[in-house]
Amino acid sequence: MDRNKTLSRDLPTWLVYLQLATFATYLYGMSAALPTLRDELGVSQAVAGLHGTGMAVGGIVGGLFLPALVARFGRRAITWAGLTGMNAGVLIVMFGHALPYTLLGYTVAGGCGSMALYAVMAVLSDHHGAAGPAAISEANAFGVIAGIAVTYVFSLMAGSTTGWRPALGIPVAATVLLALIMGRVWVPTPASTPVPISQPSVSPTSSLSPAPPAPATSPAPSAAAAPRVPYGWRFHLAGAVLLCCVALEFSFNLWAVELFAQRTGLPVGDAAKGLTAMLAGMAVGRFGGARLTLRMRPSSVLLGALVVALAGWALFWTGTSEAAGYAGLALSGMGISVHFPLALTLIIDTSAGRPDRATGTASIWAGVGAGGGPFVLGALGDGFGTHTAFLLAPVLIALALTGLAAGGGLSARRRS
Repeated sequence: MDRNKTLSRDLPTWLVYLQLATFATYLYGMSAALPTLRDELGVSQAVAGLHGTGMAVGGIVGGLFLPALVARFGRRAITWAGLTGMNAGVLIVMFGHALPYTLLGYTVAGGCGSMALYAVMAVLSDHHGAAGPAAISEANAFGVIAGIAVTYVFSLMAGSTTGWRPALGIPVAATVLLALIMGRVWVPTPASTPVPISQPSVSPTSSLSPAPPAPATSPAPSAAAAPRVPYGWRFHLAGAVLLCCVALEFSFNLWAVELFAQRTGLPVGDAAKGLTAMLAGMAVGRFGGARLTLRMRPSSVLLGALVVALAGWALFWTGTSEAAGYAGLALSGMGISVHFPLALTLIIDTSAGRPDRATGTASIWAGVGAGGGPFVLGALGDGFGTHTAFLLAPVLIALALTGLAAGGGLSARRRS
């Protein structure tokens, strides 16, 4: 293992970081809006939960089309188009006052946003090579910081005379501002990457429109024309690990506040501050994880993070005081923080040099986890209570650890 890896944060890297932060303002903003939206629409928790299902379904559909779209138009065009479609979904929710419109908005935003997310993850992996895991972890850390900020702004606006809906304009404004300032910046694709048919030029005619393909010095085989080589078993095992990690994260996101309120006796509104503690732990964990992945194998860091998440769950699940709840959620967030970026890195590493197809497939695994984990925990909560249902968390952690152990760390190639 190369212990001299360095992470160079050039201008294209900062663009991707800010694009991911923009995506996070949508993700956390729409999540924060859901309880208020449920009250406004007067629907049950089960019906309100369909919005999260819509986001997951949108992500799965986006993942199915992502490899072909990237091969046809390039990562740059798909990233900006994905952010644009994401904002279209946000605006549908912002101006929609009926259930069909809000469900449509969440689904459209989920599908388009996931395409932008996974496209830039592949960009970071290629652009930084051996330091790719660190770049992906650090990029997600900036996303969490943006998420903390947008949820705080949302809480302020929800209690003001303007109401909560204008807060949904944050990702729209952020996307437009980023396009105006850095729309001409992009990450050059390494010559060794065979996936895209053609790469967009560095100077597009419009910052939000796909750029014309640049002339290639030598013809590159398209992803569609290249022979389909089956993925190895480690690739599919890495996908299962990702599913468990995402299911764990979304289960905490959607149900931890309720359990915190039940165990401490706090009102749900006050217990929601526990989610801020978890997000703060995630931010710290992702910055720390970025440093660790420069010195250790991603699978080793992921293994340690799963153990930290298990310790955090145990403290949170057994505690009945506010202090124990906050500490448990912060420690859980610190462990969960690197689960997604590192599990995604393992999928890319086991894809035999097909990062775009790998990230497209990863979005399907993640979509199933994001939609399935909270649903299963909620169903268990209906039958056995939320406290007992949260035993799903150590089960997911154990399955992820088993997958890592069975795959021998999973990495099928060594990054240069």
